[in-house]
Amino acid sequence: MADTNALVDQLSGLTVLEIAGLVKQLEEKWGVSAAAPVAMAAAPAASSGAAPTVAAAEEKTTFEVILKEMGANKISVIKEVRAAVPGLGLAEAKALVEGAPKTIKEGVTKEEADEIKKKVEAAGAKVEIK
Repeated sequence: MADTNALVDQLSGLTVLEIAGLVKQLEEKWGVSAAAPVAMAAAPAASSGAAPTVAAAEEKTTFEVILKEMGANKISVIKEVRAAVPGLGLAEAKALVEGAPKTIKEGVTKEEADEIKKKVEAAGAKVEIK
């Protein structure tokens, strides 16, 4: 059995973006979702084979919010990005905004994606939803 104290020490050294990547890898490997219950309804359909993949392509339930351009008001954009991604530190948010085009958030509902896009664009950035 793995030493859980060693795992905790290792995880404590990761950045928020690295932890988010780890969560995504675990979700894919185990076929689970750490997202809200709304997104969990899509998980069983996505893991059951090739036929649901075609249906998923026709009826997309999760979306990705991408920051295309930072815009002129960088500070406001950083604030909105931090508000959209819980647990994101100031340094990580600044790096994300300055490194545009970058993904702000993945696996969100259409409504949440639209809300994030509206707020970040109101701060002066350009956002795309995929």
